[in-house]
Amino acid sequence: MARTMEWAARAEHLGGVPRKLVIGAVGAFAKTVSCLMNRTTVHNADTLFRVVRSRTPGVPLITVSNHMSTLDDPAMWGFRGFPIFNTKLARWVLTAEDICFKNAVHSYIFRVHTFPEGKVYQDDAPIRRLKWGTASLIVRAPKTPIILPIVHHGFQEVMPENYMFGRRPPVPLCNKKIDIIIGDPVQFDLPAMRQTAISESRNAKFPTSGWPSTPDGLDEAAQKCLYSAISEQIRAAMDRLRSFRKKILKS
Repeated sequence: MARTMEWAARAEHLGGVPRKLVIGAVGAFAKTVSCLMNRTTVHNADTLFRVVRSRTPGVPLITVSNHMSTLDDPAMWGFRGFPIFNTKLARWVLTAEDICFKNAVHSYIFRVHTFPEGKVYQDDAPIRRLKWGTASLIVRAPKTPIILPIVHHGFQEVMPENYMFGRRPPVPLCNKKIDIIIGDPVQFDLPAMRQTAISESRNAKFPTSGWPSTPDGLDEAAQKCLYSAISEQIRAAMDRLRSFRKKILKS
């Protein structure tokens, strides 16, 4: 039976000491993997620093990336200069229930995180069709979030899925090269996209699942058209970053 542990995300729980210990331990692990055990290069890090530290108060930030290993989060945030130990800026992330919610200790560390591809893909291929969870978060947010696309490469060598006997290695591997390419924020004109979705949904042929209409009048077909359009815009932005990485490697 699933257990709700709302206290695990509260900054004031037990004076904030457990939160600081968890963030410190996770941060130290991320720094060790990205900075000490391996070589990490980051492109356009200033954009990430700016939206993390200086965006308008109350505006949400959602970062999206490809998913190449079970170490992507938190290890991808361990590069030099990123404030991973800052308990005021740190956030919980969505993660896989079957991996990170096996016991109460894991439940304290891992909260909520999704990668829009929906699973680990370790082959260097174009970004696949994205799941609609991220689009749903964007549409349902009281304020339209800042969406920052990120593409990384190298974690599939740090934690390969089929290292020995079809299993992952017991510890992260070292002496690998990690590249992190940070894009520019993706902008969404949601009112215009809603109207387009309503228009396009008249000819859409999505299977029905019994979704209720939204308060702003979108039926199930219109919601699916909207989620599909948002997801495709994010996917395209991520794929451009992937192509950019290949281009700079050749130069």
